[in-house]
Amino acid sequence: MDTKEILKKVRKIEIKTRRLSDHIFSGEYHSSFKGRGMTFSEVRQYQYGDDVRAIDWNVTARYNEPYVKVFEEERELTMMLLVDISGSEYFGTTQQFKRDTITEIAATLAFSAIQNNDKVGLLLFSDNVELFIPPKKGKSHVLRIIRELIDFQPKSTKTNISEALKFLSSVMKKKAIVFMLSDFMDEDYESTLKIAGKKHDLTGIRVYDKHDASIPNLGMVSMLDAETGKTMLVNTASKSVRNSYQAYYLKMVAYYEKSFSRSGAGTISSRIDESYVKKLLGYFKNKGAR
Repeated sequence: MDTKEILKKVRKIEIKTRRLSDHIFSGEYHSSFKGRGMTFSEVRQYQYGDDVRAIDWNVTARYNEPYVKVFEEERELTMMLLVDISGSEYFGTTQQFKRDTITEIAATLAFSAIQNNDKVGLLLFSDNVELFIPPKKGKSHVLRIIRELIDFQPKSTKTNISEALKFLSSVMKKKAIVFMLSDFMDEDYESTLKIAGKKHDLTGIRVYDKHDASIPNLGMVSMLDAETGKTMLVNTASKSVRNSYQAYYLKMVAYYEKSFSRSGAGTISSRIDESYVKKLLGYFKNKGAR
């Protein structure tokens, strides 16, 4: 993809996702993720209904009328986007690949964060950490993140979720809001997920295609494994072959849901031909109500 085409695509995603974050997500995001605490702002004259425990007795004595301390939320937070760019994300049987949907969701979250004056960082991973962009504020920073999501070419096509979580724990010493976006076709990451979940406010966003779950009966077909690069002949007419694949897929989904639940982390599952807007909005509303 040449530079002109990349910039055109970045602009297209910016227009779509910024509109969503402007009108839908920024308020929900703010109420869902709390700041680090309350910090003193100012004193003002007591008004009917104010909590008497907030009275500043020193100022009250000086002016001979009641004044109260005003506190506001110490708001600045850090968001980290952990994005799976392995080979299986280049699959989709509708109008776009899983990676396209992941890019849109990540961009929407990033714009929601900067509208609340929070920092945003990016970690792209396969079976290794392919790219790490430290958290920063600002529109130009978010546009760089979108550009990398669109155009970055990974060195590996495999997946290792545990490696990404280990790297996160090593570089992010303070609590962050973490969104991990993947199809989660991987295992053996629950222990590292629990460690990350204790430190960070973690959410897994599983993006999948409607045909991920099963293989249609097409007879003997040549299939490419996007993660290993190997091509193999598969007898899709065999019911046992189809059932085995479906059982494997359901096992991966169950592992994802149980691992995140046991780690105290949230989960969202969004099919690429469905509205991720409704899924995100519902998740934010439920989180903000807790």
